[in-house]
Amino acid sequence: MAVGEPEAFTLYGWVVCVWVLIVSFQYGFHISSLNQISGVLTCRTTEPGLPPTYYGLPTCIPMDNPTFSVLTSIYTVGGLLGSVGANVVMDKWGRKGACLASAFIMAVGAGFMAVAASLSPLIIGRLLTGVAAGLGLCVGPVYISEIAPSKIKGAVGVLTQFAIVIGIMITQAMGLQLATPRTWRAVLLFSSALSIAQLLVGPIIVESPVWLNRHGLLRAKDASARRLWRGGHTLRSPDVASEDAEDPLLGASDEHSSLNSDRRPDGHEAAVTVPQVVLRKEFRKPLAIVCFSMLCQQLSGVNAVLYYSNNILSKALPDLGPYVSLGITVVNFFMTAAPIFLIDRLGRKKLLSLSATGAIISLLGVGFGLDSGAVALASITIISFVASFAIGIGPVPFVMIPEVSPHQAVSALSSVGLSLNWIANFLVGLVFLPLRDFLSHGDESREGRVFYVFAALLAFFTFMLFSLYRG
Repeated sequence: MAVGEPEAFTLYGWVVCVWVLIVSFQYGFHISSLNQISGVLTCRTTEPGLPPTYYGLPTCIPMDNPTFSVLTSIYTVGGLLGSVGANVVMDKWGRKGACLASAFIMAVGAGFMAVAASLSPLIIGRLLTGVAAGLGLCVGPVYISEIAPSKIKGAVGVLTQFAIVIGIMITQAMGLQLATPRTWRAVLLFSSALSIAQLLVGPIIVESPVWLNRHGLLRAKDASARRLWRGGHTLRSPDVASEDAEDPLLGASDEHSSLNSDRRPDGHEAAVTVPQVVLRKEFRKPLAIVCFSMLCQQLSGVNAVLYYSNNILSKALPDLGPYVSLGITVVNFFMTAAPIFLIDRLGRKKLLSLSATGAIISLLGVGFGLDSGAVALASITIISFVASFAIGIGPVPFVMIPEVSPHQAVSALSSVGLSLNWIANFLVGLVFLPLRDFLSHGDESREGRVFYVFAALLAFFTFMLFSLYRG
């Protein structure tokens, strides 16, 4: 039988790809969902003569800054919980099942927040959206990698980060228009409605051929492949029972991939658990690569830079303060589009190297600009940092996880890597302001010192990653 590789998605394959990317979009959406509406949500911004309720719900929910910080950060706690259990859901229910679970939890969580009349349901809803995002961020890159034709696997993998950036941009744009006491709930209702739509479309979406193959469901795998891919592959006859035969869905170059790997005698592959990934020697190198790539991403200080950017750029552009975050996100959007075309041409490692170099130089520029009072320099280097991050450090780790992971360990390694990502994200948010104040000794002219720390951390973890990862 002829052996070849799938050359491209069918139109239906692209529909499945977009459907999967909704979970990544939702992660980005809820990173910023409260930013633009925070004033009206917490009752700090009101309208004269406005009644206390609108359609039976309060127009705002009073809370002080510490309480709002708890509401914001509980998303990270939920994300960690979702990531920790993601491998079990992915291996038991499949990639599609995990996406549906994420969509269901997101629909409930965002719905809770949209109709909340007090702080408690708001916090519960925010926690649930974090759980959904944590699960979705684990399964999304794996699902995308497993359905992507090999010729465009890198470009399609970058779409995960692209969807995240689009989510951030959409929620900020919506917030600018809907940040009023009467309309702020529409931002959250949109997210819930999108997840409900994802659930309704779910029955027509196929499962990953890789997952089906690993579970011995060859006929379902062949049917899935026929709908997803066109060109280059010859399908197995439905009556083929032996799983030890060469899999015609793959080319010769894929003989070590997840569809053509060693199997247990009963034809089913045993998925590796998180403890096994952590403890077994053969997984140490991929585990280290996944962990260092996640640490590069979060300990670059990207969230701290984005947090601080409003303050810095609002000084340089005082009349455009409300549009600063949106502008930075637009830069992020366009620069994240670049790796879609570059990742398979330049390679993962070269793109990471260019990205990390630009980010380190930019961080040093931000620090120097703040310490020297050069607001223009700080503003320019913030934008160059966001651009540098977007072309490599942001998207490439999501592409790397399924590529460096042994087939039986991809779910567990994804769970470990994304859990570490959430933990690092939380720690950066927790220590950024105290560390800035400690290093500056309360002197505003020394507040840039904290960015030197992030530059050093990024340089160190990039070095550690490149000592293991060959591209």
